[in-house]
Amino acid sequence: MSLPSMSGTGNLVEDPTVRFTAAGKAVCEFRIAFNSRKFNKSSQEWEDGASCYLKATAWDQLAENISESLRKGATVNVVGRLKTDEWDDKNGGGKRSATVLELDSCGPDLGRATAAVNKVSRSTSGGGFGTPRPTGPVVGADDDPWGTPPAGKAGQDDEPPF
Repeated sequence: MSLPSMSGTGNLVEDPTVRFTAAGKAVCEFRIAFNSRKFNKSSQEWEDGASCYLKATAWDQLAENISESLRKGATVNVVGRLKTDEWDDKNGGGKRSATVLELDSCGPDLGRATAAVNKVSRSTSGGGFGTPRPTGPVVGADDDPWGTPPAGKAGQDDEPPF
């Protein structure tokens, strides 16, 4: 079995905070408000419906990118898995639990905002998902097939064949 997955559009209730584990893994946490709004044709006004607030958690490069890119109030599109975090109450109140959204993907809703995209360079160590990579924009990267013409082809066939 797997955890239930969800995708949705919501608003950040707070600025994302990032911290690092003892092993050096980045983890970012913030809360997202999801709500339903509908337009009431008789009153000609928008009406708020039910709301759902979830704590969201992201790891590794996604965590760092979120903390550098998003702020409170931003409308985001998210994809992730729902899980239950459990802990003992610090004041002896017994066990506590909360539903958390473990993010696989998160980005600004471009229907409500604009964004400047900076490609994150990839390591050449052959690592896969979750492998730490250096951050920052890539200018003229060797692994970008559209960035520069292949060696010996500069100036040749500058026009597309159509």
